Amino acid sequence: MTTFTDRYGYELTTGSAATADAFVHAIDAILAYNSGAEDALREALRHDPAFALAHITLARQLQVTGNIPEATREKEAALTAASSATRREQQHVAAIVRAMDGDGSGATEFAREHLAEYPRDAYLLLQVSGPFGLIAFNGSPDWRAETFAIIDPLAKSYGDDWWFLNTHAFVHNELNHFEVARTLAQRSLDLFVRQGSGAHTMSHVLFEAGDASGGDAFLAGWLPGYERNATIYSHLAWHHALFLLKEGRAAGALAIYAKDLAPDVYPGSAVISIADAASFMWRCDLYGVDRPEASRAELRDFAAKTFPKPGITFADLHCALAYAAAGDGESLEHLVGGLRQREAEGKQPAGPIVAATAEAIRRFANRDYAGAVDALYPVREMVVRIGGSNAQREVFEDTLLEACMRAGRFEQAEPVLRERLERRPSASDQTMLGRVVAAATPK
Repeated sequence: MTTFTDRYGYELTTGSAATADAFVHAIDAILAYNSGAEDALREALRHDPAFALAHITLARQLQVTGNIPEATREKEAALTAASSATRREQQHVAAIVRAMDGDGSGATEFAREHLAEYPRDAYLLLQVSGPFGLIAFNGSPDWRAETFAIIDPLAKSYGDDWWFLNTHAFVHNELNHFEVARTLAQRSLDLFVRQGSGAHTMSHVLFEAGDASGGDAFLAGWLPGYERNATIYSHLAWHHALFLLKEGRAAGALAIYAKDLAPDVYPGSAVISIADAASFMWRCDLYGVDRPEASRAELRDFAAKTFPKPGITFADLHCALAYAAAGDGESLEHLVGGLRQREAEGKQPAGPIVAATAEAIRRFANRDYAGAVDALYPVREMVVRIGGSNAQREVFEDTLLEACMRAGRFEQAEPVLRERLERRPSASDQTMLGRVVAAATPK
């Protein structure tokens, strides 16, 4: 009997060449953030309905996109099929099941042990790494270093693999290892240029380098031809819009929002959708960019409908931005109360910084800028615990800085700005620092 393997050399328990080929294609599409993964997984199962890895991968992808009933059915099918699978496949299924069932810490520890034995199990490594991985959402202030500690030792196992190079680059970039990150990201794109994951990492590299014009040029050249229904198309458009905002090209940024970021046109996950749309809109307010009133109401309605109760920290704080941008003080106050209740009940992995950040947003929206500083300044270094990338969390630091400026708290803005400028160049931060120094200098 022919033995089939995945691209990383691990055995696949299927007797169907068509199933193996479709599964390998699906995993590559997922790793690349390209389109077609779900169709390929269904094709794999059409040829072999008892293939456990296709069932569990499809289950996880469906869960991420919000199709919970079908995700649950696929998870159960995977558990049944895994009884005749290899040890690696059984452990792989068990780890994903734990993640799907909400046991993030258990899934992470199980995955650590599994990856020590099977380091090239890339899909499982994907689940624990990155700004939306299990480690990032565990509430730890050191999740970036924890992620690096898992990924970095695996470099020899993967060698010159485009996906691993990109993944390694991303976590280097989050830890401010910018030169290494850029080298690895460029090598990944050299090996496979039409991968959304590589374009995503390069966007972060250029953002952290303060190279807005370079980021604009890169995405303007790369995005045409990328599938609009791909996992990360709209998120890359968000990056492009941020580069344009940084360049002062507000009209172009707003055009991208209307075409690619507004919730009614965003094809990605709801968590990333609310994060991208709300943070963009809030940045417009911070930067003094006018935008249509209708967009505020649409964003508020999406937040209220999609996340009626707090529970996903990263989404919760972006819902706070959405309500603040829409001037919906009642919904914002209700959300702050819900976050405080979750904290009191011990249900907030990231701790008190979540409610404190939401309260700061509420005070800022009410033009209590001094109060916003009082709420956010003490926890500013712990905002990393909410997960997401440095670029995504920067909106909360931007809020703090603008509150400092409007409240005349220049002595608190200055060290934050200097820390940012030591990390990477920024024309806008340099301009703000000049304003701060001038305002604080005795006349």
